[in-house]
Amino acid sequence: MTGIGFYHLTRSTLEQALPRLLQRTLAAGQRALVLTPDAATRTALDEALWRQPVWLPHGTEADGDADLQPIWLSTEPVAANGARFLFLTHGASTDRIGAFDRAFDLFDGTREDAVQAARQRWKAARDAGHAVTYWQQTEAGWQQKA
Repeated sequence: MTGIGFYHLTRSTLEQALPRLLQRTLAAGQRALVLTPDAATRTALDEALWRQPVWLPHGTEADGDADLQPIWLSTEPVAANGARFLFLTHGASTDRIGAFDRAFDLFDGTREDAVQAARQRWKAARDAGHAVTYWQQTEAGWQQKA
């Protein structure tokens, strides 16, 4: 089963937290699929990644050549770039999560509806037999709570 980490954003936005996690993914020699619920969100994240002080090589369907992209941003849960790590953003979900070695479900802890939806995804993932962990942002960084 896939290891799924739920990342409770309490101190930064997704646009601030995601690049750091993607840097760690690349440093581990892995490729990533960043799944967004819609094209507008995908475009916003694409633009945010280009504004980072550290270059994060990435692309979208509009760029093509998925196999050349270590980080692929998409609205489709298909690892066109061969990714083994899946990043779920803004409540995006998929029934194909088992096709990945590891998944990161990042959710906005300042919005009660996002927290409640993440709890439902946690329960569904746990009930499906996935290994789930819960991480919360603290002043010192990510702290595993469950």
